[in-house]
Amino acid sequence: MMLNKEDNKANSQPAEPKGGPAVTKRRARGKVCAMSGRRSGYSADSKDSIEAVGETVGKSTHKSSQKKAKRKAVTTLRSAASRVGRTVDNRSTVVTDSINAYFAGIKKFSLLSAQDEKSLSAQVAAGNAQARTTMIESNLRLVVNMAKRYMNRGLPLQDLIEEGNIGLIKSVEKFKASKGCRFSTYATYWIRQSIDRAVANQANTVRLPIHVNNDLAKLTRVTRDFAFEMEREPEVEELAEKTGFKLKYIKKLNTISRRSFSLDSTISDDMDQSLLDVLVDDSFPAPNELLGNSARAELIREWMGMIEENEREVIKLRYGFVDDAPRTLEAIGNIFGVTRERVRQIEMKALGKLRGIIEEEDMT
Repeated sequence: MMLNKEDNKANSQPAEPKGGPAVTKRRARGKVCAMSGRRSGYSADSKDSIEAVGETVGKSTHKSSQKKAKRKAVTTLRSAASRVGRTVDNRSTVVTDSINAYFAGIKKFSLLSAQDEKSLSAQVAAGNAQARTTMIESNLRLVVNMAKRYMNRGLPLQDLIEEGNIGLIKSVEKFKASKGCRFSTYATYWIRQSIDRAVANQANTVRLPIHVNNDLAKLTRVTRDFAFEMEREPEVEELAEKTGFKLKYIKKLNTISRRSFSLDSTISDDMDQSLLDVLVDDSFPAPNELLGNSARAELIREWMGMIEENEREVIKLRYGFVDDAPRTLEAIGNIFGVTRERVRQIEMKALGKLRGIIEEEDMT
């Protein structure tokens, strides 16, 4: 059975992008990316729309014109997707279609050779806006590949790509081929930094420093790999040995990883219910207590049969229906290959359904 699956700054701040903080803020506010499809669906002509980026930048050598061209390039990247297609009512369909159309659109841009990067970077340094746009377009796939690594960290893929594209634009402005490295190697730092900041600032109800988020990701990865190889959960001492973290710090990270949620947040994209709607109160007995009552055992089995199979299995494991040994969220997640947050969501959804069934039958 399958289940549906940062305030300390970095030690050294990167140099401020060309154009100063005002331009940077405009870019950040703009959420520079062709992923604005959340507000507008895509059509089959999305490739032509993205191609319009090059046409709207213009050629300029004068300093003021150059800045204007840069702003236009940023704006065009953001609006390339939002001005095509038609908005449909089904939100999930819009998002899926827009992402797929974006992926198809960026495939038309060919990758650059080392010589191309050297030539274009020299032109960008000289103020050639078209060369700048070409470098951006040719590396949009790099952003997508990196953004996918941050999935299931609290932000949807389209937001991750938006933030990554902001980092890509910064890297194009700062890249110098004379340093002797390929552009993709240089851009990776800026893209990752931009996405890291977005995840730290937006994904958590309580904002965490960037370095803490990075350490959490490392601890999670090491824990997962250890459990896969050894078929058991690692001890704190073993985690300390593999991560290089102190025991006290690992315990602190484990506490932080128990993420907080807003009671007003929805359970999932396809449900309108908030966490507050399904919050269990004292008047609702725990499922294991109900099963302990032989008079209600049959009713419980019947009610459990009225929820989805994945929800039923999570409830059974979570409350010890199987062997009187309740499992933790993390243990259940390891069994089915999903995160503890996903297991928690399924549990709350299932309890909400059971509560509704019981209230409907006037059994509370």
